[in-house]
Amino acid sequence: MSLIARLEDELKQAMVARDQSRRDALRLILSSLRSAEKELQRPLHDDEELQVLQRERKRRIEAAEAFRSGGHPDRAEAEERELAILEEFMPEPLSEEEIEEIVDDAIAEVGATSMADLGRVMADVMPQTAGRADGSVVSQIVREKLA
Repeated sequence: MSLIARLEDELKQAMVARDQSRRDALRLILSSLRSAEKELQRPLHDDEELQVLQRERKRRIEAAEAFRSGGHPDRAEAEERELAILEEFMPEPLSEEEIEEIVDDAIAEVGATSMADLGRVMADVMPQTAGRADGSVVSQIVREKLA
């Protein structure tokens, strides 16, 4: 079952249950996915769907931070509720140990010995962690390993 089909089923269930906040969040996610499909003029691949979800996740995090710093904790909480619903449809995030294992394998595979090899290691690691780990966390671990 595609992600869009899963989201549509969840949307129907939310509508039947009269769960307005869940319904609205699911509609926003579906809207983003459909607009990406429309832009590409074809159905999205799994990795493209994941990119859309990541982009929406980042928007929710930034919006929640902005609302908190702007003195609107109620709006920040609404963004965080949407974020929680969005994360239900994302793959399980990698633990720090799993990221370190992937980084160690990539360093061995590339034969990296110094910070000069950072780009090659990152190029090998990022496709393996896409959607399951924050790029800044991965970069930090790679830098620590190469230092």
